[in-house]
Amino acid sequence: MKFSDREHLRALFTRPTNYINTNKGKEYYDNLYKKMERRLAQLKAQRPVREDEIKFEEYLKAWELTRRDFLKWVSATTAMLMLPPQFEPLVAQAAEVMNRVPIIWINIQDCAGNTEALLRSSSPTVDELILEYLSVEYHEVIMAAAGDQAEENLEKAVKDFDGKYLLFVEGSIPVGMPEAFTIGRHPKTGVEHVQHLAKHAAAVIAVGSCAAFGGVPAAHPNPTGAVGVMDVVKGKPIINIPACPANPANITGVVIHYILTGEIPELDSLLRPKFAFGYRIHDNCERRAHFDAGEFVEEWGDFGAKNNFCLYKMGCKGPFTFNNCSIIRYNDGTNWPIGVGRGCIGCSEPNFWDVYATERPTADSPIQPPVGRGVESSVDEFGLGILTATAIGIGIHAVASALAGKREEKNEEN
Repeated sequence: MKFSDREHLRALFTRPTNYINTNKGKEYYDNLYKKMERRLAQLKAQRPVREDEIKFEEYLKAWELTRRDFLKWVSATTAMLMLPPQFEPLVAQAAEVMNRVPIIWINIQDCAGNTEALLRSSSPTVDELILEYLSVEYHEVIMAAAGDQAEENLEKAVKDFDGKYLLFVEGSIPVGMPEAFTIGRHPKTGVEHVQHLAKHAAAVIAVGSCAAFGGVPAAHPNPTGAVGVMDVVKGKPIINIPACPANPANITGVVIHYILTGEIPELDSLLRPKFAFGYRIHDNCERRAHFDAGEFVEEWGDFGAKNNFCLYKMGCKGPFTFNNCSIIRYNDGTNWPIGVGRGCIGCSEPNFWDVYATERPTADSPIQPPVGRGVESSVDEFGLGILTATAIGIGIHAVASALAGKREEKNEEN
């Protein structure tokens, strides 16, 4: 799925900004609730993938997290998935049966940045609920096995969980230089490796911009012929979770949605989950009011930079980028690039390195800075969906901050 610069910009601005329907009516949600109840009942009736798996409550105790801490996370996750509050009990149950879903995670042409984002998060949405409580059957970065043993483990997982596992792919696929990817004593090309594992998976999740769209390896002149997973895998559900790196909260959300429904979430035209990528960063940015008022950083270190003015003239690509970075943020919800004074580089969009990652506005963009100092757009133009998104972000940020503070207190006591 290739886009020229101009075609991509046209696609961004010919669809409405607030196209997510966050209120689909009582009948819709009643039917969805019943469907999720049936799905969870099926999972509860299954045995965990590993028979010796300890119970979810024991994981909470091991990390000194109370039931209250967990329920706060449940509320934030329910909101992120755009579900009404009455779905919170189902989200809690989904977390408790996550060990029924096997995971295979492979790395192709990548820097392992998405894995690092998971490993270095102190949030229970990742460590406890994904890397520990989920049954990760194969992951080259974190597993102890190597060589023949690793290959045997992978093929055993494929055989044992044929058609049931979620395949996570990290990194681009080098179709123009097959020798750029080799692994193990019986190596396959990157294309062969991904296609073989995708054939036996329930769904394929491309984690990070490299796996989704080719990312940095696909930048000009793209010597390896790097492409995204959707360019080489056909006939399987594919979910793209781009960004560099992907936000762990969005990975968690996709897995929780799959557990709740047995299906992939609603996707946009680029196969990204709408609950995470249905927002334009520009519309939810804390500096948006400065854009509307015509107040910009003109050069690094000037008055505008010191007073958090809009970074558009310094090349911020927030107006062209769809992601929830400004809502859920990074580093346990503490901050994000614009929050630390650096403009967005559009890393969740196709061809971002060639199109967006420069310190200059996009020349042929329909977005133009307003003239004068008056605020030229009213809040009504943003719509109720934007206000709802902001409220979700406040809730998620509050939960993450509370958990981070609790850990800091514990470290000080030790």
